[in-house]
Amino acid sequence: MRTGAINTICKSAGRVALAVACILLLPWLARHCTDAVAWDLTDVAVAGALLCGAGVTYALVARQAGHLAYRAAVGVAVAAALLPVWMNLAVGLIGSEDHPANLMYVGVLAIGIMGAVLAHLQPRGMARAIFATACAQAWVAVIALIAGWGSPGSGPRETLVLNGCFVALFVGSAWLFRRAAPGRPERGGA
Repeated sequence: MRTGAINTICKSAGRVALAVACILLLPWLARHCTDAVAWDLTDVAVAGALLCGAGVTYALVARQAGHLAYRAAVGVAVAAALLPVWMNLAVGLIGSEDHPANLMYVGVLAIGIMGAVLAHLQPRGMARAIFATACAQAWVAVIALIAGWGSPGSGPRETLVLNGCFVALFVGSAWLFRRAAPGRPERGGA
């Protein structure tokens, strides 16, 4: 790896670390102002690891292409992957955070990661991989509803709305990757 590439990666990691530190100051300050925020060192470490992982992933993958749609697609996909993990660790999306059905979200992420690897981060392949991830996300909601999982912590409406939001984010990301594919204009056109 060239020295310039290493410097770029180090600068990106430094910016991510600084942003994460600023974000993690919020719960630390809130903890001192109210009893409603009860984060301990483990919570801070897990949140920091998730945010750093998401930030570094975005920084490394988005720099693969200069196309605005590609960078936006990566950002949306990373957010769509981060949010369910964060929510599952906090309160759980299907029932409580301890409900075993929440492990289905690991499968959703695995599909996205494997698809990205197989696509070699190329826009057309990424569009297909992220669309497959959206389909897997939708199946999580269908399976949870059919099995009757989630109540009393989260009922059918909450399951549909939350998973629907994640599906929409993944579909939007897939659409943006498709727009970033070679031969596609960045704006307008067919």
